Formats: sequence, structure tokens, C-alpha cells
Amino acid sequence: MLNFRSLYSGSSGNSLFVGTENTKILIDAGMSCKKIEEALHSIEVDPSSINAILVTHEHSDHVKGISTISKKFDIPVFATKETFEAMPSQTEKLSEKNINFFNPSEKFYIDDLEILPFSIPHDAANPCGFNILKDKIHQISIATDIGHMTKSIINHLEGSEFILLESNYDTEVLKCCSYPFNLKSRIASDTGHLSNTIAGKTISYLSKNGKLNTAMLGHLSKESNFPELAYQTVVDELISSSIDNSSINLSVANRDCPSKLITL
Repeated sequence: MLNFRSLYSGSSGNSLFVGTENTKILIDAGMSCKKIEEALHSIEVDPSSINAILVTHEHSDHVKGISTISKKFDIPVFATKETFEAMPSQTEKLSEKNINFFNPSEKFYIDDLEILPFSIPHDAANPCGFNILKDKIHQISIATDIGHMTKSIINHLEGSEFILLESNYDTEVLKCCSYPFNLKSRIASDTGHLSNTIAGKTISYLSKNGKLNTAMLGHLSKESNFPELAYQTVVDELISSSIDNSSINLSVANRDCPSKLITL
């Protein structure tokens, strides 16, 4: 059994939980230690039982609480060498024994979980998404902070039954929101974030050509998106691809509290 919960997901902070009967991990810790503890307790997970924290990249909405929670509960942290170097304020506070490097496209194991990181296009040092496998049968994917979709990413996602996929902004809302022009340009760039429309096209493709049957939209912008709009845009893309949207279990991750449990 492979369980997934989004604890927090959005431009203000991100942390995800993946667990089996024997292993519990976090992907990112972009909220305060206190907030992450509260979220874990609310889903009946003891923070001291977390076996590892995987880091996608060094931006503060993904790493803000990492050093504190790692130090408090003696949790190993896994990231690329470049990511550790790009977040010195966090890395310097970590115990040396809890610093673990990985390379994208090289799998490693945390107890009974197989982890395969893959590179993503984002304006960070060496950002990545993750495929997480249990017994080589069930696979989930985490793919956020993606400037544009690539064939390599699609190849990594095709074997997953479930994905947490970025659906950061709506193109028209982004144009009209209060962000300054340079930030709007960054978000919409090839190393920025993924739009609702591309998220929908990606989910449509994977439902036709892969194993995907469950998807959760994540990392929504508070200023340039709405949960209902992200959801409906993906549904519209499924319909336009002649896919019965009832065949996909689609949901949107909550910004400020744990989302529903996904079990494979």
C-alpha cells in the first residue's frame, strides 16, 4: 500500500507526505516546523516517524522549515549537491550526518521505497521531480515548478498511477493580476511554472498513453489562479481529447491544510 497526502501546496509553501506501512517521507518542507508538525498530527502521523525529507529545489516555499524539522526529529535530508549549496542558510544548520546527495536519473532507496529523481526546467540550481515506487508495482510522481513540459518529463510520468502535477496559473488571470511585469514574465517563462492548460494537456496525454487514473493539481498561485478554474480547465482539456473525465480521479491540493488521502 502506498499513501499520499498533500500537507500544503501553493506559492506560499509546499510539503507533501508519502508513506507505506514501514516508511514515511516528506517531499519538501516549505512551511514552518510547527505548521508541518500540526499537519502531520492532523493526519495521525508522528513527526518523529518521518524517515527522510526529499528536496525538489532550494526556493524558500519548498525549504523554509527543513533545517528546523530535520534537527528537531533527526531526519535525513536528500537533495542534489547544487541544491544544498544554493540554500546555505538551511544547509549550515543541518547535522552533517543528515546531509545526503543524489543525482537526477539515479535511483536510490529509503527503506521499502524506490526513489527516482528526474530533472525539471525551473530557475533553480538543479531542480527535480520524483518518481516514488513501492515493490515496483505502484508508482506515484511529484512534478511541480515546471517551466515547460518536456518529452523527458512525460517519459518519467507515464508509469505512474497517480501524479501531483503543477497547475500554477491561468494565462489570462496572470496577465491581469497585480504581479509586476518582471514576475509575470518569470512565471510564464520556460523556467517558470506550468499553466492550467498545459497541466490539462499533460493529464489528458497520460490518461491515454500511460497508467494514470488519479491526479491532483498542486502549487496553485494565490494571485493568478483559482482552484475551480484550474479544475475546470483540466476537465475541459480531457473532454476536448475525447476522454471521459469520470475515468480520472481529479482533485486540487489545498493551500493551507492537508488534502484528501490517495491510496494505491
